Amino acid sequence: MDYIYDGTFEGLLTCIHHHYYTEKTTGISVKDEYQPNFLNRSKEVITDEIKADIVYEAIERKISSYDLRRIYKAFLSCDPDKEMKILRYIELGFKKGSAVSMLHGDPIVFDVQSLEKKVNREKERMLQFVRFSVMKNGVLYAKIEPDHDVLELTAHHFCDRYRNDLFIIHDVKRKKALIAFQGEWYITHFEETDIPELSADENEYRRLWKTYFDHIAIKERTNPKCQRNFMPVRYWKNLTEVNIFGESYK
Repeated sequence: MDYIYDGTFEGLLTCIHHHYYTEKTTGISVKDEYQPNFLNRSKEVITDEIKADIVYEAIERKISSYDLRRIYKAFLSCDPDKEMKILRYIELGFKKGSAVSMLHGDPIVFDVQSLEKKVNREKERMLQFVRFSVMKNGVLYAKIEPDHDVLELTAHHFCDRYRNDLFIIHDVKRKKALIAFQGEWYITHFEETDIPELSADENEYRRLWKTYFDHIAIKERTNPKCQRNFMPVRYWKNLTEVNIFGESYK
């Protein structure tokens, strides 16, 4: 039986509940991405918060809070088989308890551990590479396009850093945004048409930044290969300095 769900973490936990209490699953897929086949039957699972809570609490109680966080980070990855990797990890965790996280040589543990590392790495890069622009009414706006869904994981850092500013971090790929002010934040649907207009001073700020860069740069020591190692090319399109300097980073 293939289970099809809505793509939420609660939806995945509901599928896992069905796996244990209804019928064993052969695959779990997001509804929009599911490819039907003649070998397996499929069932659309409606997210049930009560069933999701049962699985959530079972993971925390029978395995550990640490593994619950690991599983959630694995869920935030863009891996196409993440649901089944998480399910296999939970099944093993229910057998081994909290010791499961230490079984580094087990391929089931390695799979989820690898997803967690990728998400953590992307999160750290976002903390370094997010660039804000000043929009009208003093709103700070930044555009990002991470491979993994790390927007939520950046919230605490930026809320602490920009506690007195209203800011928006827009995940263009997933059409959602982190909106925060004075330490409070939420994530909501966000389209390109919702982007506020640039402030009158923003272009002047960028000109000053370019002047600063021109004066401190040592052209003879420019090392494009080193720049790519520290600043992956896939992030460049949303970096203010790259948009300003153009070929300087290429």
